[in-house]
Formats: sequence, structure tokens, C-alpha cells
Amino acid sequence: MDTMRDRFISTTSQLLDEDARLAVVLADISADGFRPAQQAHPDRVINVGIREQLLIGVGGGLALTGVRPVVHTFASFLVERPFEQVKLDFGHQGTGAVLVSAGGSYDWPAGGFTHMAPGDVALLDTLDGWTIHVPGHPDEAEALLREAVRGEDRVYLRLSLQQNDRALPVTGEGFLTLREGRSGVVIAVGPMLGAVEEAVEGLDVTLLYATTVRPFDSAALRRATEHASTDVVIVEPYLAGTSTTAANDALRDVPHRILGLGVGRAELRRYGQMAEHLTAHRLDPASLRQDITGFLGGRWTGSDESPSSGHRGRFRAVKP
Repeated sequence: MDTMRDRFISTTSQLLDEDARLAVVLADISADGFRPAQQAHPDRVINVGIREQLLIGVGGGLALTGVRPVVHTFASFLVERPFEQVKLDFGHQGTGAVLVSAGGSYDWPAGGFTHMAPGDVALLDTLDGWTIHVPGHPDEAEALLREAVRGEDRVYLRLSLQQNDRALPVTGEGFLTLREGRSGVVIAVGPMLGAVEEAVEGLDVTLLYATTVRPFDSAALRRATEHASTDVVIVEPYLAGTSTTAANDALRDVPHRILGLGVGRAELRRYGQMAEHLTAHRLDPASLRQDITGFLGGRWTGSDESPSSGHRGRFRAVKP
């Protein structure tokens, strides 16, 4: 199976042949993969080098001319380092673009903390008008990319080496209901689906699958809680609790509890491998099952020493 990043490169190269409005802006990352496309379209595949602020500035300038820019590098260099440019060159200017990241939260642990971006979605959440896609499979990444380039809006497509074994039909709108139950609602975001499915096997829960997390599908969550418990667990492949505010807002008029599971705030300073980071943040199936069953059973007691404890066990039960 190819990776999401491989699929992004091949799909975007094809789209450059089909759509003269499209341009790709790079900052060295994936430049080799786009070399054939750059040779075919030298005026629409632009590599600015390791200059991330310029990367966003060029994308914003192209957007002002009517071009649909696809801007790409690692998440930490695409969202975090040039955040002021993202805020001003797209949001303030009222222009659109498709930002496509690689690297996820810790795809390349040997690169150290400079190449990790577990806070990217939370950071973009401070800005208005961004659609955020978090695919869990290369086929989903391709479908969401093709949908994004057709529009005029601001889109962030978050790619990762972590991926599910199968693709599901995604359209860029709303959550998918994979199963229904009465003991609670579990939302699995993008590449977390495989681990979550294993974690909730045999449990009487509703399972929702989210690949488009902004706008947050409040209607799907409300439907899921109409005839079941309003205990909600959100499992995200980035900063724990990123979507708890959105879920709280969706259920603001009904008693509910929410547990946000994801990447913790503590920096893990040993390189390790991606699987070891998942385990350290309690995002492996066994840890997820323990935390989900404990929360839904009312016995979960978060520990401040847990890597992801910043948003665990902190939501007071308001159900009668």
C-alpha cells in the first residue's frame, strides 16, 4: 500500500495536467517526488527552498491572482512556523488555498520535536473559516484532496504515515456512523479508527468516524446521543482535547460528559518509533479500551502523570 504522502504527490501531479488554475508551492519537502511535474509545468510547481514564511507568502500571492495554490511541507513547518503568514495571507486577505501537511504528530521521531506537530489542528482552530480534513487511508486522502482543489475556500489536509487497513467512502462532509450502541458514543478521527475499532470490540457503543473535523459535525453527534448515553469519547491523532469544546457546544442543552483522548502535552524526548509514541500517549488499542471502558463505566480516574492527562478526567458529570 502506498502512503498518504505518495498518493498526494501522484494525484496532485495528475491534477496539474488537468487544471491550469492549479499551482503547487513547496519548501524542499517532497521536491523529488514533484520533479516530473515541475519539468512539465515549471511555472506552476514552485520550490522556494527552506523558507516556510515565504512558502505561505507565495501561496497567498498566487491566490490573489486567481490561482488555486496547493501548499505543502511538514506540519510543523506549514502551520506552526509560519502561523502569522497563514493568519494574514489567507484569512486576513480573504483568499483560499489547500495546505497539505506531512509528518503528522510524530511520524518521524528521529527528527526530534522540531518535526512534530501535535498542536497543528488546535492552532488552526483559532482561525475562522478553515475546513480541516484528517484522512485515515490514502484513498480517503485522494478523495478529500480532489474535493478540496475544486473549491475556493481555505482547507487543511493533514496526512500521516499512520493509516487504517481499509478506506471508507468520504465526501468531506460530516461523520460516518459505523455502528450503533447505547452505552456511549466514541468518535474515531482519521488514522485512529483501526485502534479504536479494536478497543471497542464487543462494547455496546455507537462508533462515529470523522475525517472532516472542521466544521465539526454537531448534527451527527446529536443524532448519536438521542437514543443512547450522552457520554462521549473523542480519540484524535493530535493534541488531546482538541475537539472537546466543539462537542460540548454541540450538546450544550443536554447533560453530557466528554473524554478527549489524544497526544499529550508532555514532550517525549526519546526518539523511539511511531508505535512507541502511540503507546506512550495511550493511543494503542489496549490502553484505549481501558480508558474508554473506565470512563463509560464511571470508574475512570485520570492521572496528572499520564502523557495525555491534560483533557482526561476533567469534565464534570452533569447528568442527573
